[in-house]
Amino acid sequence: MTEYKLWINGHQVDGFETRDILSPYDGTPVARVHFADRSLMQQAIDSAISAFKQTKTLSSYERYKILEKISRTIEDRKEELAKSIALVSGKPIRSARLEVERAVNTFLIAAEEAKRIYGELIPLDLMSTTKGRWGLVRRFPLGVIAGITPFNFPLNLVAHKMAPAIASGNTFILRPASQVSPTAMILGEIVHSTELPPGGVNILPSSYNAAEALLEDEQIKMVTFTGSPSVGWPLKKKAHKKRVTLELGGNAAVVVEPDADLDYAVPRCVLGAFAYAGQICISIQRIFLHEKIYDRFLNEFIDQTKKLKLGDPLDEETDVGPMITLDAAEQTEQWIQEAVEEGARILVGGRREGNLVAPTVLENVKPELRISWLEAFAPVVVIYKYTDFEQALEDVNYSIYGLQAGVFTHNLTKAFQAFEKLEVGGVIINDIPTFRVDHMPYGGIKESGFGREGLRYAIEEMTELKLMALNLKT
Repeated sequence: MTEYKLWINGHQVDGFETRDILSPYDGTPVARVHFADRSLMQQAIDSAISAFKQTKTLSSYERYKILEKISRTIEDRKEELAKSIALVSGKPIRSARLEVERAVNTFLIAAEEAKRIYGELIPLDLMSTTKGRWGLVRRFPLGVIAGITPFNFPLNLVAHKMAPAIASGNTFILRPASQVSPTAMILGEIVHSTELPPGGVNILPSSYNAAEALLEDEQIKMVTFTGSPSVGWPLKKKAHKKRVTLELGGNAAVVVEPDADLDYAVPRCVLGAFAYAGQICISIQRIFLHEKIYDRFLNEFIDQTKKLKLGDPLDEETDVGPMITLDAAEQTEQWIQEAVEEGARILVGGRREGNLVAPTVLENVKPELRISWLEAFAPVVVIYKYTDFEQALEDVNYSIYGLQAGVFTHNLTKAFQAFEKLEVGGVIINDIPTFRVDHMPYGGIKESGFGREGLRYAIEEMTELKLMALNLKT
C-alpha cells in the first residue's frame, strides 16, 4: 500500500494518526492515509494566511502557467489517477478515466479564466455635480478558501474548488472525503510540482472535529462544500460571516415527450440512471414518460438495463460497481422494499450482494415514498406515466431538491415552458439531467443549496468587487 502524508505549507507532514483505506468492492486495504487533528489544521490555516501575501500578487500569466502545468501533469498521470479513483471509490475504471479527462479540462479552463478576470469602467457623471467622474471596478481575491469535498468525484470535484481558487489568487485548504483522500493526495503532489508559493494549497484529511477549525477561524473567508444536506446546512450556520457555497445533492428527473428521439433518449437515460451506481448528484432518479411512448421506451430501457455488467471496478467490462459503503447499499435495499410493500413493482433488479446493488427499475411508486422524492443516491430509477406536459413539470417539482432536470422534446415552446417552470438550477433539453460540461454554471435551488460552480462562476464567488471612484476635474 502507498502511504500518503498531509500537505502543509508545501511539505509532506506526518498526521496525528494513520488509517487504512479499504476497497468498497472487496474490503481489501488499498492505501494508508495520514489524518490531521486541530493543531495540524491550524498549521495549514496559518500557512495559507501567510501564503496569501504572495498569491494575491501573482500575475495573470503566473497563475495561468501554474494551472496549465497542473492540467498537463494530470494528463501525464492519467492511468495512475484513474486506478486510484477506481480503487478508493469503486467507480468503474472506464468512468474513472473519464473523470480524469474532465479534471484535465477543468484545470485548463481555469488557466484560461485566470487571464479573463475582467473589471469595468463606469461613468459616474450622471448628475450635474459629478461631471468628470469615473468608476473603475475590479475583482480582488478573498483570501483563504476552505474546500470540503465528497467521495463520488475524488478528483474533478476537488478541481472545481481548487482550480478557481488558484486562478483568482486565493489560497486554498482542502479537506477531502476520508475514503477517497488518496486521490487528492496525488493531486497534491502534482500541485506542488508547480511554482505555486508554499502554503498556496494545503490538503488535510481529518476528523469532523478538526475540520470545524475551518468554519470557526475568522481568517478563512469562504467555505465551499459539496455533500449531504444533513452536513451542509449546519455547516452554513457554523460558518458565521463567511461566504459559503453549498452543493447538497438532488433528485434529478427527466421528462420524455412523444416527439423525442427514443433511439437517443433511451441509452442516455440508462447511462444517466446507473453510471457510478447512481452515486451522482444529478443521477436520474425519476423518469416521466408520455403515455404514447411509455411502453416502447420502458421495454427498451429494461432491455438495456439488463445488459449492464455489475462487478469489479477494475474490470474493463464493468458498467456498475459497488456503492461506497455497506450502510448505503442496505439503505437502498430498505427503500426499495418499502416501495414494494406500498404497491410498487420491480421491473428489473432489486437485488443486493454486499455493497453491490443491481440496477433497479420501479413502477407504480407513490410519489410520497422516500425512493421517489428524497435523494436515493443509488442505482435505482422510478418510472411514471403522464398525459399532460404541464402536470409532468409539476410532478418533477415534487421534491425538496432542485439541481438539474432533463426534457426530451423538439417543441421549442415546451422547452421554454420547462425552463420557466422547473424549480431547478439547470434545465437540460434533449439530454439527461446528468449532463455537465465543466465551464457551465452548476448549482441548485431549494435543498440543493446555493452558489454556482463552473470556473468563471466559481471565480466570481471567490472574489470581491471593489470600486475606485476617480475625480478627473481637480
